[in-house]
Amino acid sequence: MEAKIAGPCDWLEVNRANWDARVPIHAESKVYNIPAFVAGQDTLRDYEPGEVGDVQGKTLLHLQCHLGLDTLSWARRGAAVTGLDFSQPALDIAASVGAQIGVESARFVLANVYDAATVLASQTFDIVYTSIGSLQFLPDIERWAQVVVTLVAPGGFCYVTEGHPFLHFVEDDGRTLRGDYFSRDAILLDEGTYGNPDAELESPASVEWVHSTAAVVSALGAAGLRVEFLHEHDWIWYPILPVLTQQDDGRWRFPEGRPRIPLLYSLRAAKDK
Repeated sequence: MEAKIAGPCDWLEVNRANWDARVPIHAESKVYNIPAFVAGQDTLRDYEPGEVGDVQGKTLLHLQCHLGLDTLSWARRGAAVTGLDFSQPALDIAASVGAQIGVESARFVLANVYDAATVLASQTFDIVYTSIGSLQFLPDIERWAQVVVTLVAPGGFCYVTEGHPFLHFVEDDGRTLRGDYFSRDAILLDEGTYGNPDAELESPASVEWVHSTAAVVSALGAAGLRVEFLHEHDWIWYPILPVLTQQDDGRWRFPEGRPRIPLLYSLRAAKDK
């Protein structure tokens, strides 16, 4: 449905109810494909291992981990992982999947991301990781960055991979622009879920914000991290726009000869020792 500017509301509880409602749908969806993951399929984007580097023996905190499949993908690579999310049903699935694949050391913690440093009792991590579909559900990117820098150990880094914010301003035809890229207003959405667009959500409303790549980079820099790179990617893993076509490698891209925009981005920001 058409997005509207959100008036005063408890954004946290609205979004928690929305994500709690998504859990049973996502747990059965082909997008997440938990049986394939349990059988050995990896959920990380192929650029992530190279950009993050060797995680063997490293501690990794995944903020807003949802069902924990990305979290557990890092555990399979040798990281000691902690997943944090505000949805207990999601964490229950994550813990169950971890047990099924034999990663019983994985820890899943219930918390709002802004409370992460308090809930984790001053622990720090070699890698603080945020994956796709997270930042737009947070109202204050500067406060998020301050939490991140508190959680990153000296000599460690933050790694973010996200849907590109420009996607919020492109119509389904992939050519027409809409909205105001520079607005920081809250947006109220009332719609289904990418996990199964035909499923009816019990709590369909969500409150979202658009954080530009410039805002994310600036927030991390101001918080005290040193941004090492920002990369943009021309593909995504599902047809977020109807104009996208699936390629032989399974990725969805703009058709040959059509104007393109970035669909994903990734960045890494380090904390000095």
